[in-house]
Amino acid sequence: NLLANSLFLFTEILFLLLLKSFRSTSSMQGYSEMARERSKTVTSFYNQSAIDISAEKVSRAPAKYLHKELPVRIAHRIKGFRSLPFIIGCNPTILQVHELYIRAYHMLIDFPLIKDQEVEASFSKLVQQLLDDHKDVVTMLAEGFRECRKHIEDETIVRGFLDTTLCSRLGIRMLATHHLSLHEDNPDFVGIICRRLSPKKIIEKWVDFARRLCEHQYGNSPRVRINGHVAARFPFIPLPLDYILPELLKNAMRSTMESHLDTPYNVPDVMVTIANNDIDFVIRISDRGGGIPHANKDKVMDYHFSTAEESNQDPRMSSLFNTMTNSGPQSGPMHGFGFGLPTSRAYADYLGGSLSIQSMQGIGTDVYLRLRHIDGKGESFRV
Repeated sequence: NLLANSLFLFTEILFLLLLKSFRSTSSMQGYSEMARERSKTVTSFYNQSAIDISAEKVSRAPAKYLHKELPVRIAHRIKGFRSLPFIIGCNPTILQVHELYIRAYHMLIDFPLIKDQEVEASFSKLVQQLLDDHKDVVTMLAEGFRECRKHIEDETIVRGFLDTTLCSRLGIRMLATHHLSLHEDNPDFVGIICRRLSPKKIIEKWVDFARRLCEHQYGNSPRVRINGHVAARFPFIPLPLDYILPELLKNAMRSTMESHLDTPYNVPDVMVTIANNDIDFVIRISDRGGGIPHANKDKVMDYHFSTAEESNQDPRMSSLFNTMTNSGPQSGPMHGFGFGLPTSRAYADYLGGSLSIQSMQGIGTDVYLRLRHIDGKGESFRV
């Protein structure tokens, strides 16, 4: 049937190469290994011919060659770290992430060919270990670039590096998680692909999460109304939405509460509208939080720009959702780093969609998240 064919088609697409790539602190158990890695000189890291060879390869492979695909993608990221200006690349936090990628590369490249189920089971354990080791990479990058921000002369270098690195990381995690999920018995999923994803339900999940945090911070939260094509269901991957939706809802709730501090129990609703069609689907999040000031309009998509920094100057406006991504999929505090919106935009672009903002200064802000379907009816994204 059409759905089965579509899922099969996307499963194939999921493991094709993105022809032109749009682009954690490790556990205590891994610290001893990291210490051994650190005992090597930085020069030795920068002159590993195997990494250079892998970085020149074009990755191509279905799932059974995942152990060959991952080193190639990781090698490209290592090459990206080596291309950073020296003063940035030597930042201790950024260097720590660099070393995490190098360690992952060697662990994968040294892994034997997968010839039987026993070896495949060991490989799956390695993949899960690496996912855990790299869970804090986004936060570490945010901290590292903030620490050396005064040395950054060209913001385009930072944006290009972060767009590429973060999107590549998302792609790697999607492939790895898909591989692991294929071994699970879940009738609603094929790997990481939900057979009949409900945008309304996934929005409601993150609304509930954000509301609890908002109420803890302010004593109240805006009511969120969901309208539009609320009954829509279609095959899609929840993982990217689990990264993007919490950030957008957090921003809408925070701006609403902070623009109505004198009436915290009488705040306007946040409206979420779902629009579904044959080509894509759109999620619009509308708040009445006063809009984005003209002076900030062109900066909100820049890494490290955060309106929260300004609002924190008012003692009534302490930072909201500091621990949000510790509990969520991002696994690290985003708020205050100014990484949320630009990362969400990069993810949307990577998935063949877009994230755009329309602000009515003095009224509020509308954010439009547009993503392509994966059912084969139109051109879809490739991971």
